[in-house]
Amino acid sequence: MNWMHNRLCRSEWWRSKVQHDLLPWVLRGIDLGGNPLEIGPGPGLTSEILSKRCTKLTCIEINPILAAALHARLGNGNVIVKQGDAAAMPFPDDTFSGAACFTMLHHVPSAHLQDRVLAETFRVIRPGAWLAGSDSKTSLPFRLLHIADIMVVCDPDVFGERLVKAGFSQVSVVQSKKSFSFRGRKPAKNSS
Repeated sequence: MNWMHNRLCRSEWWRSKVQHDLLPWVLRGIDLGGNPLEIGPGPGLTSEILSKRCTKLTCIEINPILAAALHARLGNGNVIVKQGDAAAMPFPDDTFSGAACFTMLHHVPSAHLQDRVLAETFRVIRPGAWLAGSDSKTSLPFRLLHIADIMVVCDPDVFGERLVKAGFSQVSVVQSKKSFSFRGRKPAKNSS
């Protein structure tokens, strides 16, 4: 993230927006269970709130500086921070009770790698678990915020198809003026 974006993502304004608007919107009706995974938490304002909803929260963050800062801030509680690439996660299959990613997929440098993140998330969550997340839609202010920054915007009109291709069922994509939320569930294994 560039310095302006980094500063915004650490601001009290963003903290309030995350707590009162973003997480309630994305997680409405979704239970991520006691051991979820957060993908790309950045500075970790979302992690602070998620950690209060579960027994253990694991975060995977590609940026080593952000991962170290998040570990220093939250790593002594129920938050485990792993520095690594979400397109090639170092976790076993069926590990987590759910997964979430908030406004981060546009920082993944290509649609192909975004799809790898979705496929890896599918692999590491348990059967029956949910992936819930959000991302931004393009606009002039959004583009200005990402000057000299990675910005590969996801098209919400086809994002549901991308979730299905990764293996998710019960897929839903809901658009607002500036962003969209999404969810998908890893099908439960057949009991027959």
